[in-house]
Amino acid sequence: MTSGTTRTHLVWDWNGTLLDDTHAVIQATNAAFAEVELAPITLEQYREMYTIPIPRFYERFLGRLPTEAEWERMDSVFHRYYTEQRAACGLTAGAEELLHAWQRAGRSQSLLSMYGHEQLVPVVRGYGIEPRFVRVEGRTGPSGGSKALHMERHFAALGGAGGVDGFSPENVVVIGDALDDAVAAAHVGARAVLYT
Repeated sequence: MTSGTTRTHLVWDWNGTLLDDTHAVIQATNAAFAEVELAPITLEQYREMYTIPIPRFYERFLGRLPTEAEWERMDSVFHRYYTEQRAACGLTAGAEELLHAWQRAGRSQSLLSMYGHEQLVPVVRGYGIEPRFVRVEGRTGPSGGSKALHMERHFAALGGAGGVDGFSPENVVVIGDALDDAVAAAHVGARAVLYT
């Protein structure tokens, strides 16, 4: 959708969207569940029950919200196991070609993830796709929350000085794999496409 200098800008999610890491997420989730003596879950259970914020996801299996100590322990174990497993993950089939084609067509795209910023940037760089994005941004602050406020900051940076030409939220499409991606898009007035 082009009108004058306004073009559609894509905001990509990372985990489960551009990065095919579902297997790693399931293994890390099951390691976190073992910390509180919960039975392992399947991919189907994960897809059916997953929600944000993450403590609410855990509540669906525990029957109650995890205590602060349980949450910290589960979150730590999840991230440790995920980091070990992530190294074996590849990009989603066709993602690299799609990113390249969008950039080659003169269109802009960025990446916003709830994966920690300090971990995200070198990982994206390692897959060789960092130059495809005008901005790569991960979560700052504690894990487990919603993407909406992070999207707000991401949009402010995209539209600010030196940002994307003609940037306007109604010309942005957020592409992600979780309902939270759609909620974050709606929060800033953008559209969303969910990919599973």
